[in-house]
Amino acid sequence: LVWAFATAGVGNDKLYAAVADEALAQPLRRFKSQELANMVWSFEKAGARNKKLYIAVANEVLRQKFHGFKPQELSNIAWVFARASVHTSKLFME
Repeated sequence: LVWAFATAGVGNDKLYAAVADEALAQPLRRFKSQELANMVWSFEKAGARNKKLYIAVANEVLRQKFHGFKPQELSNIAWVFARASVHTSKLFME
C-alpha cells in the first residue's frame, strides 16, 4: 500500500504513521525481504521518514544475516539509510 502511494507521489502522514505503528507492533521476521525493502523505500520516497522503523528493519536484516535479500533490495535499503542519514555501521560492516 505505501509503495503505491510513494510511487504515485502521494503523501499521507496518517497512513504512513499507522503502517509504521503496525509494522513495529509485530515481529519483522514475518515480512519478506522485498516487503521490508519496499516499505522503508516508500517511507523515504514519500518524505515520511521514520528512523525507528529504519533501525528495526536494519536489525532484522542483520538477524537474517542478509539471507534471502537480493542486491536490489539491499541497494534500496542502503539508499534509504544514506538519504535519511541513519548510521548503523554494523549493517554496513557485515
